[in-house]
Amino acid sequence: MIEKALLHMGRIARQLWFRVVVISLVSLLALLLAPLAKPLLPGSVSEDFGREAVLPVLTILASGMLAVTTFSLNVMVSAYRTAASMATPRVYRLLLEDTVTHRVLATFVSGFIYSLTAVILFRARYFTPEGALVVFGLTVIVVVLIVGAILRWIDHLSSLGSMDHTLRLIERRTRDSLRDRLDKPCLGGRCAEDAERPEDAVEIPAAKSGFVRFIGLARLNELAKDAGVEITLTRAAGDYILRGQPVAWATGGDNEFCKAASAAIDIGDVRSFDQDPSFGLLLLAETAQRALSPGVNDPGTAVEVMGRLERLLWENMPADETSDTRKPTYPHVSVPPVTAGHLLHCAFPPIARCGSDSPSVMRWMEKSLDALASHPNPAMAKAARKMCEEVHDGRWG
Repeated sequence: MIEKALLHMGRIARQLWFRVVVISLVSLLALLLAPLAKPLLPGSVSEDFGREAVLPVLTILASGMLAVTTFSLNVMVSAYRTAASMATPRVYRLLLEDTVTHRVLATFVSGFIYSLTAVILFRARYFTPEGALVVFGLTVIVVVLIVGAILRWIDHLSSLGSMDHTLRLIERRTRDSLRDRLDKPCLGGRCAEDAERPEDAVEIPAAKSGFVRFIGLARLNELAKDAGVEITLTRAAGDYILRGQPVAWATGGDNEFCKAASAAIDIGDVRSFDQDPSFGLLLLAETAQRALSPGVNDPGTAVEVMGRLERLLWENMPADETSDTRKPTYPHVSVPPVTAGHLLHCAFPPIARCGSDSPSVMRWMEKSLDALASHPNPAMAKAARKMCEEVHDGRWG
């Protein structure tokens, strides 16, 4: 269950409110502990940089940061909606995880909370003269951080919501997901390709309907080892399943075992990048489809997307078939592999169906598939050659 807890913690850490809460709590803690620094500070300095010096600055910060935060939130929402309308609606969830926006807004909100709280504590006579000196030093640091955040925000706004920024985000997240598969073929389990199911196998049903988002291999391997059975997954991350349908089968086990195994597989109403490298390829393909629609008619964006797809598949596929040679980390669990053919079918056919009337788009697609046909990975090269023939024959038009 540690693996699943870390997954949920990682998802929480990518949300905007988490950074706001953490940074705000740190600033509040610094204010509350300021009086404890009294023995370390000289009294003469406290008289020059005390309450009367810092209170006006805090008042300005409290009023200014509220306006800046409100304006920035409006800009963020507007830019994200524009990006989702230009690319694909599913990219909105990825944009909400933009770390630069998180840091900037967290700095603004925490600056407002810090200054407002400090003003309240000053009015309540909470700070001694020495404590006021500490608050003065903290306020100088906060002002420097806010100025840096404003400069970073100005630079970020120049690209926020643009097509280039959106495509870079999708490509970066897809690259990370593909590279995770390089390090852990079949997620660290045994590959379940062409696995034969015993007649007396026990089905492990899905606990709910939705997309398979995360498979807790460590937990499944522990359960299978303790029960002396082998688990074979029938669905991979990204697949849709209905409640009660078999998400895996085991060579033995009782109802309690099946219930515990089913709980180790996270199923939700939306897809996730965590273990699903094909999701990012699909988002890029959907962006190209939107660009090729009659209302947009932008083949240049489709060509750029195919360049990114070609780069991702060329640079992030293993040079050879390593899934059979690496020792699995979880030997009691078998996982359906992500094949080169599956990745290609997520990337190029959707674009071919929408761009069949654009010669420039189809020429670029054939060029990309020709390049991938020389990939060191035999499976990728074979799948690319086959797809190139299908495109050339107009099968996807």
